Amino acid sequence: MPETIQIPELTSLSDHQLAKSLAAIDEIRECYRVLEKGGLNIVGEVLKDQGPFYEMDHYPKDDVYDRETDSQYYYHAHREDHDEHGHFHLFVRDSGLSDSVKPVLGPTEGDRVAHLVAISMDAWGYPTDLFAVNRWVTDESWLPAESVIAALDQFAIDHAHPSWPVNRWLTAMVRCFRPQIAALLSHRDAVIAGWQGQQLEQVLEDRSLEITGSIPIDLESWAAKLIVEQVNRAERISCPAGS
Repeated sequence: MPETIQIPELTSLSDHQLAKSLAAIDEIRECYRVLEKGGLNIVGEVLKDQGPFYEMDHYPKDDVYDRETDSQYYYHAHREDHDEHGHFHLFVRDSGLSDSVKPVLGPTEGDRVAHLVAISMDAWGYPTDLFAVNRWVTDESWLPAESVIAALDQFAIDHAHPSWPVNRWLTAMVRCFRPQIAALLSHRDAVIAGWQGQQLEQVLEDRSLEITGSIPIDLESWAAKLIVEQVNRAERISCPAGS
């Protein structure tokens, strides 16, 4: 099983992706600003007016879905991790997925749904990790990593239910940490391919394999790295080699 998740070097990011990640960081900070100003946080917004918090239940009760982008998410808790309050599961449904590849297992045709990433949250309502899961965990339509990665830019929740800052935050999180999410998905496929020599369909239903990989995240340290890369690129443009 692969032990290391290979996050792309910053130098390999396109100028467009670098700019998108930096813009997303500004958006995330703005979401935190307006929530903190009111003494609120991301998790509290999702659980607001939802009654008692029960493990395994979805919050909000019927998930959050944007019909224009076919994007979906919910929040819940079930992992025995004392450092985690719960986590978000993010999805893109049928119209946001390529028709060129059929799912190995899971919903097909117009019911296809691909799990993009899960975001672990601490008790104060801030993200700590990104992680990827085996197919049975979310009953998704199993597509190869490259097909799911191609759908990452499709994810967007562009309405105000249950919370406009939360929806903007989740959309920006995918933009900001796209390289890490893509790395998790590629690593996911490598783990599945090497799992105990079983056939693919068996591995995808193997309850002993739940999380295929995780990456700790820190917004400010990631922002600092991106800014350094942006400055380096600007310097290379202004002072080309040999000039």
